[in-house]
Amino acid sequence: MNPLFGTRFKSARLRTGLSLQDLAVRLENKITRQALHRYEKGEVTPNSEMIGLLCEIMGVRPDYFFRDTRIELGALEYRKLQNLSARDENRIIEQAREYLSRYLELEEILGLENHFVNPLKDFGVVASFEDVCRAAGRVREQWGLGNSAVVNIAGFLEDMHIKVVEIDIDTHFNGMQTWVNDSLPVVAYNKNLRGKPDRIRFTLLHELGHLLLQFGDINEKQKEILCHQFAAAALMPETVLKEKLGAHRNRLSMQELGALKKQYGISMQAIVRRAVECKIVSEHFARQFFKMIEDMGWKSREPVAYEGVERSFRFDQLLFRAIAEEQISLSKAAALKNMRLAEFHELCMTVA
Repeated sequence: MNPLFGTRFKSARLRTGLSLQDLAVRLENKITRQALHRYEKGEVTPNSEMIGLLCEIMGVRPDYFFRDTRIELGALEYRKLQNLSARDENRIIEQAREYLSRYLELEEILGLENHFVNPLKDFGVVASFEDVCRAAGRVREQWGLGNSAVVNIAGFLEDMHIKVVEIDIDTHFNGMQTWVNDSLPVVAYNKNLRGKPDRIRFTLLHELGHLLLQFGDINEKQKEILCHQFAAAALMPETVLKEKLGAHRNRLSMQELGALKKQYGISMQAIVRRAVECKIVSEHFARQFFKMIEDMGWKSREPVAYEGVERSFRFDQLLFRAIAEEQISLSKAAALKNMRLAEFHELCMTVA
């Protein structure tokens, strides 16, 4: 019996969204579904040739099947997609689990510990727009952000000991949040949003709201609204918004909205919603604005783009640190990066 191999084999299969029958077909029926099921139960360990074939199909290295870093994910909450299929949900879970297992192993090698401090630990229950605005202000204050625009949300959250995970999945999934091993906060986003960094920023802060805020007796839709409001307030504090736009306006121009988007990394639509909530513009103006956005086909791709980079580079930085300190070999580094050694050499040359 090899229960570790069985567990890791099942994780890799779910991560790629394959059923046992799908996998047998991809292996050109060199092995039956029933035999693969025995792998998954840990009853049989395949030979090196079969492991090589499985690695090719499932996009992992051979050592993946024998790595035993314990990752226990807490309850998952997803943004903007209530009807995930079981297959897609498993893909998301196993991608997150696999990445975090490599990440935590790397931190263990370097002797690093995660000391997350919740800036809203004693804030109390939130139930209104005013509550979440105060909460966002508290987060900015506790994390020393003042009223400045945050250049890279993903990188900053990792500096605050919150793990940020990219999920590669072709669905309308935006993001999720959970806790690992009951102590380590995690937010994740769909990497296919990468061409839309303002959406990534909003998604990460929305998920941060779910992580940090304590909600009263409200339904899920109300929670989503409050987390939307939290994300917008965290991106652009009310004092900044009123300084830029004025306390009261009859209308807003596309040019000034675009300029604010470029500076603060928040969509033009989110700025208008926030301007309504802060009573800068009327609901009537907002309805006209959103109708124009829809008529022009700008709802999913606005005419002005935010050009910032939204990605954490901490894992790679730690990996190269471990190499420089001779705490890991290049082969081990390639394994932690889930790359073939030759591919990792090319990456090192590119970075150099």
